[in-house]
Amino acid sequence: MRMKRSKIFQLSLLAAAACAAGLSLASSHREAPFITTSPKVDATDFYMFRSYEGVAANGSGGRSDYVTLIANYIPLQDPYGGPNYFMMDPNALYEIHIDNNGDAAEDLTFQFRFNNKLNNISLPIGNKSVAIPLIQAGAVANVTDANLNVNETYTVNLMRGDRRKGGGSALTKAGGGTTFEKPVDYIGVKTLGNAAAYAAYAAKHIHEVKIPGCPSGKDAGRVFVGQRQEGFAVNLGPIFDLVNAPLSVITNPANINAAAANSIQDHNVTTLALEVHKDCLTAGSETVIGGWTTASLRQARLLSANPAPGHQNNDKAGGPWTQVSRLGQPLVNEVVIGLKDKDKFNASRPQGDGQFLDYVTHPTLPALLGLVLTGNAAGLAPTNLPRTDLATVFLTGITGVNKPATVTPSEMLRLNTAIAPVPFASQNRLAIVGSLKTSPAGTDFAGFPNGRRPKDDVVDIALVAMLGGLCMANGDADTFKLNSIPGVAGVTSACRPSSVPAGAASLDVHDAVDQAVVPFLPGFPYLNTPLPGSQ
Repeated sequence: MRMKRSKIFQLSLLAAAACAAGLSLASSHREAPFITTSPKVDATDFYMFRSYEGVAANGSGGRSDYVTLIANYIPLQDPYGGPNYFMMDPNALYEIHIDNNGDAAEDLTFQFRFNNKLNNISLPIGNKSVAIPLIQAGAVANVTDANLNVNETYTVNLMRGDRRKGGGSALTKAGGGTTFEKPVDYIGVKTLGNAAAYAAYAAKHIHEVKIPGCPSGKDAGRVFVGQRQEGFAVNLGPIFDLVNAPLSVITNPANINAAAANSIQDHNVTTLALEVHKDCLTAGSETVIGGWTTASLRQARLLSANPAPGHQNNDKAGGPWTQVSRLGQPLVNEVVIGLKDKDKFNASRPQGDGQFLDYVTHPTLPALLGLVLTGNAAGLAPTNLPRTDLATVFLTGITGVNKPATVTPSEMLRLNTAIAPVPFASQNRLAIVGSLKTSPAGTDFAGFPNGRRPKDDVVDIALVAMLGGLCMANGDADTFKLNSIPGVAGVTSACRPSSVPAGAASLDVHDAVDQAVVPFLPGFPYLNTPLPGSQ
């Protein structure tokens, strides 16, 4: 259903949902009451970027014609979490959605379904054959290795239009077949070898695929699902402890990585990664796409008091799919939406974002930061209300960067596929914000909020934006039209340096953890080899 078009409604929606999108302090780990009970369907991060594997300095060559989509699930995995480790839920539906015409509704949806097959490996004990208690019976090195007691596989279905209508078409292996193998989690070095050995094992599970319905010659892609090292750098504990660091610390560039020990890189996540030709994702002349990920469960669940032998046979699920997790821009739900509505946000779709107006019409985070850091709630809060700078950047896209020709305001990542990728070594961790800060202006417009790459320091970018740093960097010239809400004539705000109480400090605020030093791979699936459960 399309939104009403009244100027008042558009203004309210823009100010509200944009502020929500702009309040990213972390990623999306354990952000809502219900999702804490179902970690297998908890989305932690969503990335969308032009592939930079093997590209030249000018952004050409290599895999530059492709877009990489990454959805991470199952947060804060302790590498030693055996004996079952972190298999995906076969009763869940994991999806990556693409809006390629700006109307806030999905046009393409990649649906992942999982199957965990128990091989029931047994050992002779006396005169009996007894099932082993582990998911492996020896060293593992190959796809569907004989020593694996559980084989994890999945299928990927592509829906066009409404994700719940029609049958869709299956992605297929380049050599045929629609079932893809998933590597077992990194149990430890005795089972799977050292990091190099596990990397080689996992690489056997990168599948070349054919994507149905793509333009001729552009239907080839890649898919990988498997455990990866947590790639998100955030000073999580101190941030939620009322930003337990002095203002002088988090605005001093010399302390950019002072709290690295508090980050979460000692955990793993599970990655769903797709690489798709950019022309397969766009429509017509529009080069901007929007993306987000969701997970859904069946509406009903029946538990058995006497489970049958097998693997996860103690419950039966039925009824329509019910969305329980949603993630586009990093962490809208965690620090913006009121506790009573966090589950509701996870169940919502982008075209309905106006319902959260009461929480975000005027963002509370700058005032909270002022209160806990300076003792003055107004001490850091920009005076430009409504916050149209955030609306432009996070809700509609930036004019001339990643704003579609026509756009229904909604919260999602937006990527302009016409902007060339930047090689990893040359990427600015602050992307567009970093480019605005430099003089003369930099040239890295291929990162957040124009999509999101693993190296992008979205925590620092969002903090800068929330404290008015974009207004500081943009100046009075309004280079990117941050002073007005696109599509709503005559609505402006004072997005200029004089409206930013924090002044130049707003450009330097950080969480004391440097995203740029996190280890990543140079190519698909980009996120690093996971940490082993034992050394």
